[in-house]
Amino acid sequence: MAAESWRKQMYLLWSVFVFWTPLCWGRPDPQQRQALLQQEVIREVGGSVVLNDKEKLLNQKLHQLKLQEMELPEFPPAMHFFKAKPLIEQSAVFSFLQKMPKGAALHVHDFALVGVEWLVKNVTYRENCYVCFTDDNSVRFLFSTGKPKYKEHCSTWTLLKTLRLNLNSTELDNSFIRNLTLFTEDPDKAYPNQDVVWKRFEQAFLVAYGLVTYAPVFKDYFYEGLRQFYMDNIIYLEIRALLPPTYELDGRRNSRDWSLRTCQKLLQQFRAQYPDFLGARVIFTVHRGLNLTEAVKAVEEAMTLQRNFPDIIAGFDFVGREDTGRPLWYFRDALEVPEKQGIYLPYFFHAGETDLEGTDVDQNLMDALLFNTSRIGHGFAITRHPVVKELARKMDVALEVCPISNQVLKLVSDMRNHPAAVLMAEGQPMVISSDDPALFGATALSHDFYQAFMGFGGMRSNLATLKELVINSLRYSSLSPAEKDKAITALLVKWDKFVSESLLQTFW
Repeated sequence: MAAESWRKQMYLLWSVFVFWTPLCWGRPDPQQRQALLQQEVIREVGGSVVLNDKEKLLNQKLHQLKLQEMELPEFPPAMHFFKAKPLIEQSAVFSFLQKMPKGAALHVHDFALVGVEWLVKNVTYRENCYVCFTDDNSVRFLFSTGKPKYKEHCSTWTLLKTLRLNLNSTELDNSFIRNLTLFTEDPDKAYPNQDVVWKRFEQAFLVAYGLVTYAPVFKDYFYEGLRQFYMDNIIYLEIRALLPPTYELDGRRNSRDWSLRTCQKLLQQFRAQYPDFLGARVIFTVHRGLNLTEAVKAVEEAMTLQRNFPDIIAGFDFVGREDTGRPLWYFRDALEVPEKQGIYLPYFFHAGETDLEGTDVDQNLMDALLFNTSRIGHGFAITRHPVVKELARKMDVALEVCPISNQVLKLVSDMRNHPAAVLMAEGQPMVISSDDPALFGATALSHDFYQAFMGFGGMRSNLATLKELVINSLRYSSLSPAEKDKAITALLVKWDKFVSESLLQTFW
């Protein structure tokens, strides 16, 4: 890495010397033109990555694949993901990305880890599962030894096992799947604006709540989530989790401590089965609709959890829609509590997931940096804040870019116009993540990597781009410096194996 840095510095010094000569009107110097092009290349994500001979050969093959797909009449990143998904899954580039080691997923939410078919086909077929149908055409689930008490705005609870005897199980399951995801064949009609899609988005979490918080399911869900991400070639996870109380069949409630102890045990079991999996950590989250008093208590609880579970608690964040929630500055007294007590509690703030320029919410990016956030969740609005963008670069604070989420939640329609396309060209620190893949019908991370690789980078992004993004996912994780070094070393072994095997694959 030191040699790469030296070469980059020498090239930039040479570029400055070349550009010192004024440009000639009407007679551009070919050398100056080439120097400008090279200066752009070296600045972008992956620009300073030096590929070895095998990687260069693979990059040439990947370039040809990419060129072929760019020329197709329907370009998936320009389409809504729900319509593009079948095309993406026929793509040779997508097949390549699925097999690629992707390092870590650093921005995913607890109730959106596992594909919803597993919840419906597995969990809702378990004994003692009840369902009720709400006034707004949704559903709620609950496990109980007997018929649950009446729930406001919900029909009478019905045992699912009994209901399936009287209804077409396939149609019923499909209706549950629709309630647990945002997928629709006509997303523009179904979700005409952000208010509508966010309401549907938040409701899907409520549908999953009664299933995932049932203690036996919680255990299976967490383990299955690890498995699905691992199968998508991810070796480390940081999960934003509300850690709601789980419940037993008799109605008893378990604490957050129970949940974290359970996660620790399951991680040990998972790593015993998959020794190359590095692990997972939790970013404890609360909803940004809390008042200040509640926020103080939440930060204090985060500090307690971090003290009691230092190996699994990574830090703290607020979740929920930024546009309708309270801005970070409102919570400043709560966020100052750790420092006043001499305790370091890392922050991983969602910020800039908005297109409301000039509002209080639009200042979240600046305030996240002022509160020394470790990373920025989304950062979609950062290109409108050049000072903040430069500060993030100087502080080496990475953006967690979640392409499909930003599109489905109607911040951008064509991935080529995503702000990350500019940020990638500028070499802004970033990682690619998936936010809520289960709700979008996406793989753990491969679909989002496809959108970033094909949509953000155009023909400029290449194997070096992918390599830097993959390494970034561990470089900007919450692991200790020693753990990061060990993790990146393990990742590069997987990467080299992937490169060698890919040269023999049938992608081409």
